[in-house]
Amino acid sequence: MSQSKVSLMRLSSSLCAPALALLLANCSALDRLKNIGEQPKLSAIENPTTTPGYKPVQMPMPMAQPASYNPNSLWRNGSRAFFKDQRAHQVGDILTVKVKITDKAAIDNETQRSRKDTIDSATDFYLNKKVLPPLLAIGTKGVPTPGPIVTADGTTTLEGKGSVDRKEDITTNIAGVVTQVLPNGNLVIEGKQEVRVNFEVRELIVAGIVRPEDIESDNTIESTKIAQARIAYGGRGQITDVQQPRYGTQVFDVLLPF
Repeated sequence: MSQSKVSLMRLSSSLCAPALALLLANCSALDRLKNIGEQPKLSAIENPTTTPGYKPVQMPMPMAQPASYNPNSLWRNGSRAFFKDQRAHQVGDILTVKVKITDKAAIDNETQRSRKDTIDSATDFYLNKKVLPPLLAIGTKGVPTPGPIVTADGTTTLEGKGSVDRKEDITTNIAGVVTQVLPNGNLVIEGKQEVRVNFEVRELIVAGIVRPEDIESDNTIESTKIAQARIAYGGRGQITDVQQPRYGTQVFDVLLPF
């Protein structure tokens, strides 16, 4: 076998090995291969507090105030209602989040910059009479004319343009679960909704902190009243797969410096 063929085989094996390792290490790629021709499966219903990455929320809390009761009174200081409130107020309760996002932004920026620098530095060695007296006696004939020792000339030009034109409109409802009650009474909620249409699953995730006072009488709350709101709307399936670039393209986009 010639040396060129051996080198070609070595090169092919060196290129195929990392590609195969990357493919095998990607579990999602293997799952997609197993589900070719089948509808994407819905996720199982699970406890949000047991999912990987879940962390209890910690926020600045006011000083705790002990409850005080007035004699011969049915009203307790600090209570939010006289009769029992049917709205969500404890861990495990469910409330409906009315998601309404209308976002529109138009930005157009243009930057131009131009700068020119010139440096010309010279040293006159005729002034040192103690060092060059013979040259001064015979005049300037045959003596080199002093010139610039350091010369620099630079020009910098910058021109940049950027524009953003986007419009987002999402209107839907999703039921969330109270996962935590903070010391000041605020509720930490989290909700997830999956809808499968043919071979595409659309996902909607809502999480954040709400005040019990902002929950309406029908046990609903607007998404604009959720603090630290985390709203994600996306999907997975054949359409999403086609819209995403291939793994090789994504790797080159990360690694290539140009």
